[in-house]
Amino acid sequence: MFVIQDDGRKSDKTKGSRLSNVMKLNRNYPAAILTSVFLLLTMLSGCVHHKFVSEPYPRWGEESRVDQSGDSGPLIVRTLFPPAPTNARACMLLVHGMNEHVGRYGEVARHFARQFIVAGFDFYAHGLSNPLLRQADMALAGGADRLDVSDAYLAQSSLYDLEPMRRTLDQVLRKTIALCDEHEQGDVERPVFIVAHSLGALVTASYLLSNRNESDAVRRVQGVIFLAPAFAVSEPPGWRGWLANPLIKLSFHAETHFLHPQEEPLPVLMANQLLSLVTVPLLDGIFEVFSWPGLRSFLTPGAQAWVVDYLTDSEEEKARLRADDWIIRRALLRFVKGIEAEIVRFRRQMGEFTLPYYLVYSEQDPITASWGNKDFARATLVHHADNDVLALPDLRYHQHLFLKEPARTELLRHIEHWIDRRLHAVE
Repeated sequence: MFVIQDDGRKSDKTKGSRLSNVMKLNRNYPAAILTSVFLLLTMLSGCVHHKFVSEPYPRWGEESRVDQSGDSGPLIVRTLFPPAPTNARACMLLVHGMNEHVGRYGEVARHFARQFIVAGFDFYAHGLSNPLLRQADMALAGGADRLDVSDAYLAQSSLYDLEPMRRTLDQVLRKTIALCDEHEQGDVERPVFIVAHSLGALVTASYLLSNRNESDAVRRVQGVIFLAPAFAVSEPPGWRGWLANPLIKLSFHAETHFLHPQEEPLPVLMANQLLSLVTVPLLDGIFEVFSWPGLRSFLTPGAQAWVVDYLTDSEEEKARLRADDWIIRRALLRFVKGIEAEIVRFRRQMGEFTLPYYLVYSEQDPITASWGNKDFARATLVHHADNDVLALPDLRYHQHLFLKEPARTELLRHIEHWIDRRLHAVE
């Protein structure tokens, strides 16, 4: 009896000591976080530089305009039709990723337009939905030689979360359905499929999940192809990761546990809540202050050279990426922090995602870590018989639609085969 009581007392003391150490450690987090943030920004920001566009925006398809309220300007939807539109088997909406634009997807659209009606658009603050880039495009059309678009990233200033991007997606999906129905044959409504990449996939998944029971447009969607979806945070490789990854993991861990218990043992629960109650407001405040006018001009991270090497294995496509000045090459820290919070929020609900999907990801992708895709599949794969996953174990590249041949064409065929299976299921 004495030995058992003694062990219990030792155990309680040990637990108390560990918890005390955690609390002491938490008091040191603010200084450690500040130091890490400043070191990270020093690594990422670089010198302020000017960026110009001199080539026209890479248009494809017919343009349709969707009027928006306020000063947002018209939303442009691009559409490509098969040779015989009334024979189109389905309609497809292409959704691009963070800081890029749908103009890049012309070849992809032309491939799918052989049998589908294909639409695409630029998200809020991206491409021709970005006020500065839209003005630059009009000036080039008017005869200007080149335009300074260094401040195009400032359109991200209202992106505290992804709601403006979800609103854009909702408007475009409805417009796509309307264009699709203009070429109906008989009374049968064509199915709609969404092909979404990276951040666009997160926006798409969260939009479909939040509107699944109340939107006629969502009910029209018969399947989603997720390409490297942003269901997890980045994990920079090499020496950059040594500095950045601990801060990224700390921030993500704290955001995940912030006011949301995870069924941990009580001491762990208390430690996680103490950590998150310090870390989350502190980092939110730091990232917000660094996004203010005056500070953001030199504290906003610029695109890193290593990212291009992990986007595609095609040297030709890498050259295109480096020369494409319609891509926004800076990301306001407020936007970055909002994306992290959106990933956490989606992961809490992702088990309720019931739409059929085809998930494609690279196991070695550092831009959107593969564990997010595995978690999503684990939580949702059983929800529909047509759900399928293509995990590429030896691949590190993030943009699968821009791989070199024959991998690119093989992936396009995989997507077409999955859509064909869905079409047979809904006929």
